[in-house]
Amino acid sequence: MPSIPLLKFHHPESVFAWQDGKTISAQRFLTDVISLAERLPARAYVLNLCNDRYRFMVGFAAAMLRGQISLLPPSHTSDLVKRLAQHYADLYCLTDGAHRPGSLQTISYQNLSDVSLLQASMPEIPATQVAAIVFTSGSTGNPMPNEKTWGAISRSVTAEASRLGILNRGDLTLLGTVPPQHMYGFESTALIAMQGGVILHAAKPFFPADISALLNEIPGPRALVTTPVHLRALITSNTDLPELELIVCATAPLSRELALQAVERFGAPLQEIYGFTEAGQIASRDTASTDEWRTFDGLSLHQKGETTYVSGGHVVGELPLSDITELHSDTTFLLHGRTADLINIAGKRTSLANLNHHLNAIDGVLDGVFFMPNEKEGNTTRLAAFVVAPELDAREILKALRLRVDPVFLPRPIHKVDALPRNSTGKLPRTSLDKLLQQCKRGC
Repeated sequence: MPSIPLLKFHHPESVFAWQDGKTISAQRFLTDVISLAERLPARAYVLNLCNDRYRFMVGFAAAMLRGQISLLPPSHTSDLVKRLAQHYADLYCLTDGAHRPGSLQTISYQNLSDVSLLQASMPEIPATQVAAIVFTSGSTGNPMPNEKTWGAISRSVTAEASRLGILNRGDLTLLGTVPPQHMYGFESTALIAMQGGVILHAAKPFFPADISALLNEIPGPRALVTTPVHLRALITSNTDLPELELIVCATAPLSRELALQAVERFGAPLQEIYGFTEAGQIASRDTASTDEWRTFDGLSLHQKGETTYVSGGHVVGELPLSDITELHSDTTFLLHGRTADLINIAGKRTSLANLNHHLNAIDGVLDGVFFMPNEKEGNTTRLAAFVVAPELDAREILKALRLRVDPVFLPRPIHKVDALPRNSTGKLPRTSLDKLLQQCKRGC
């Protein structure tokens, strides 16, 4: 059975991570992994809630050494954790904070800095070993599980590092604003350090000032792995950043306008990643200069009817894309919104992504989203919109939309809100929008 080393491109003395302003060597990481693995309970599944990205990766790697599978759900609400515990009976929790799911056996991450460095050989993990079960975001319904083998995720992040031009860049530190429990953060801020030879940063900053401060602490070349929500916040806050070698963005469609603003403001090339939980990342584009996506090496696309499928490379079998695509070749394509976002009113079709683009392009709109409530028998369902626009009223927003979209797609009503209920990756789960709609009906 083929196996893959736990770390690639790192020698024992090389810097593997930055944590609290200090460097951590690859040998220290390996020592921590082996030491933690000895302390973990003999269980089959682990819910890794470590907020510190380095500790999360030590926990993930230690679990693999014990043959355990890490569960990576889209949230850690008590209801979802309860459902996980019911479905995965042999589940326990690893945490480095105060949050402790009451229904699970919980292990606190221990301080391992006093453990003497081990002179151990690099562990090899079977390529076919299931390393994680990653769940869909729940944006269009209930989160669904997807198994990820060590071989598949290793090939995925190696292809990403190669595409981004950072493979075996042992001097480059990646700071991520997304949690490692999310598929994008898991691959592009954590696994890429293990298998791509770059340096992991343990922090997970949210506010622009914190992002700037942490980037300024990094002495060498640096890259920012982020989302459109964080990029917009950085730009609108006029936050100064140190020189960046690269900006990587994903989790939601990035507009050409915002990409151009980011490139001009921060003076770094920007690469947008496209993927979905079932397949992981599959393509990238230079959003500031093109709308066309290009698949990672080894992947190819083909269509059956109106559905596009991806296969090859790290993808197991062939998997359908949940987006409407326009193929230019078997490796290049355009996206036209999610299949689930298609709406048909009075015989006219569009997508929620298209409507959201026009809504957020209105001067004065800081954030906004269209929402189609579930249909109720006997009632006419109308599009609604939630808008963050302190200086505009609903009438002004509607007037601006009339210039951009067909009248049949105008929202009735428009709800002015202080903020949208985005999760830690900037997504808007449908359940959150359902709750927001009910709140607004009562007077938001």
